[in-house]
This record gives sequence, C-alpha cells and structure tokens, in this order.
Amino acid sequence: MRVRIDLHNHSCLSPCASLEQSPSVLARLGRAAGLQVMALTDHNSALNCPAFAEAALREGLAPLYGLEACSAEEVHLVCLFPSPAAALAFSEWLRGHLEPLPYEAEKLGDEVVVDADEGVVELLDYYLGGATDLGFEELCAQVVSAGGAAIPAHVDRPMFSVSSQLGFLPPGPYAAVEAMRDPARALFGGFPVVSGSDAHYPEHIGRRATQLELDGAALEAGRRGEGGILFEALLEAVKTGRPEPYWAWSG
Repeated sequence: MRVRIDLHNHSCLSPCASLEQSPSVLARLGRAAGLQVMALTDHNSALNCPAFAEAALREGLAPLYGLEACSAEEVHLVCLFPSPAAALAFSEWLRGHLEPLPYEAEKLGDEVVVDADEGVVELLDYYLGGATDLGFEELCAQVVSAGGAAIPAHVDRPMFSVSSQLGFLPPGPYAAVEAMRDPARALFGGFPVVSGSDAHYPEHIGRRATQLELDGAALEAGRRGEGGILFEALLEAVKTGRPEPYWAWSG
C-alpha cells in the first residue's frame, strides 16, 4: 500500500524547537497531516522517544525512534531505531561523546523531557545542540553497529550537511540520504533519496513527507507497537520501493 512517512522531526527536547512541540502534539498533528509512519529525531538525544511511542500509538500512527546526531565535523545524521529502548541505549552512549559546552537555557533554549500527556519529567542541564567528538564516518558505523539506520540529513543544505561540511558524500552504510529539494546526483551517490520535514514548530509538521509502497501487514504491526517488523519492512521499502520525496508528488 502507498503510505506517507516522515523520518525527521523534533520535539521540545531540542533546544532550537518550539516548547509547544511536545511528542503528543507531534503525533496528533502528524496524523492530521496524513502521515502513517513518523519518527522522532531530537538533537543528540532520544529522551522523548518513550513519550512519543505512547502518543503515536494512541493516534494510530506507526512510530519509529531515534535522534539527529552531530559529528565532529558538524554534519547532521538522522539515526533511526526500531524501539525506544534501542534509541535510548544509543542516546546514552552518544551522550558520552558530546562536547561539554557552556549551557544557558535562557540564551540557547530549554530542553524539556516530557511524558505522553505533556507533564514535565526533566529539564536538562547540558547542551544538546553541539557537536560530538565522533567523525562522520565513525558515527555512521556506530549507528549501524547498534542496529540502527543511518541517513545523512539535508545533504543539500548550506549548513550542517555533508555538502557544506565535507564537500561530498563519502562512501558509507547509509539506508538513504535526505534532501530538502531535488539534489544534484553527486549528493546522493546512488542511494535512495527521502525528504523529511525537519519539523521544529507545529506548522512544519508533515510539510516534506515521503511516499512509498509499504507492506500493509508491517504498517499494522507498527501501529501495534511492533517496531522491529515495521523497521525492517521500511528499510526494504526504501531500498527497493522507489520512495517519492515531497517534490515528486506534492505538486
């Protein structure tokens, strides 16, 4: 069946995102925007993924989980996992590689961990918006080693992309590459291209979704919380199902 997916979204945990963008708002507006599969990928942390799991399943969405990691070269990488536990484990490991930067919430933005009903669980006292000490290629390898999928983020942007920071897309174990618009061939290196909303505000949710063919049974498994089945089927669909980024179908 043809489904609409969005694998790059932020919540109120990301210091640059709106405090209105709770996991429950993300799930509710994602469903309203016509999404069937949605991922939460906050900057360098997956701490809001448990809340997103509950909220997404409540809305009838098939959720995936992860984070948007930042390499030592300041290249952003979407890291996806099949379960909140797997995303949290990688997130905790990655925290040990975050550069210790001075953090003032008043200047840089609050980083709020919440539950599925928008109750505040924790206000972080360390900064998530900086770079890790991991080189881009090492970071990609670590994601895959942990059972995740690595997707270079917004490869065509003039900041925080492989094109802006490295000048090219190096060979790697990528599930796909993400672009904001139809990219030059050199930027996707023969890998499937997906688009993602990179939503930081409620009005951004669903704005750059991708469409593809996905097995209906896998989608239903995801809606039941069986993320492993959904994750494997989605990766296969991205690889073989000719995903259509938003510019190919939105008119």
